Amino acid sequence: MHNELLLLITLIIYYGAVIIFYRYLGVLGLLIWTCIATICANIEVVLIIEAFGQEQPLGNILFASTFLVTDILSENEGRKFANKAVLIGVISSISFVIMSRIFLMFTPSASDFAYSSMQIVFKNTPRIIFVSIIVYLIAQVFDVFIYHKIWELTTKKFGNSNRMLFLRNNISTLLSQLINSFLFNYGAFYGIYEADTVFSIFISSYVIYAITSICDTPLLYLSRYLKDNNYIKTN
Repeated sequence: MHNELLLLITLIIYYGAVIIFYRYLGVLGLLIWTCIATICANIEVVLIIEAFGQEQPLGNILFASTFLVTDILSENEGRKFANKAVLIGVISSISFVIMSRIFLMFTPSASDFAYSSMQIVFKNTPRIIFVSIIVYLIAQVFDVFIYHKIWELTTKKFGNSNRMLFLRNNISTLLSQLINSFLFNYGAFYGIYEADTVFSIFISSYVIYAITSICDTPLLYLSRYLKDNNYIKTN
């Protein structure tokens, strides 16, 4: 249960960090978290682990936290800021892949010990990052769009824009994560791993995303409480 326990701990840490960044840094904190999370997730995703009886890429929970960010921004700050977070995630990923290729162009000295290891980690980075950027953009734009579309429909039906937060949050995230899991895992890993392994990774990734989507709902309510009661720092 070592990996399973670590996944649960990282879920608490990452989601807690999103709320802390928002509480003390406001919108800027969520934009900063998006930059950190997208870069780190793109590094973590190279590592395949086994947890809960399934093979899965590391980085699923960290990447899922960016969907919590866009949902918080959509709910509390408006669609403009949610789309800005998506743009920052894309720019961060592009910057990372460019820089990772540049530092591998240097010739290491005879006493260097890290270069070969970094080559192993980053040799598949361009493909993974390229797929990640495209899929991230598609999934996040879809998430923001569906979130606000459901919000409009429930507001018209119930006459109260504050109702049905859990519905717009979970439906938008579950659908966007299904798109994300399928497109990313087949785009990034097909041909690298056996087809059965890729399918297993896809299923396990989506299960993780589905669980994290449900887990982030209380945090979304908490973020709205903090916003409504003026606990969020104004940038």
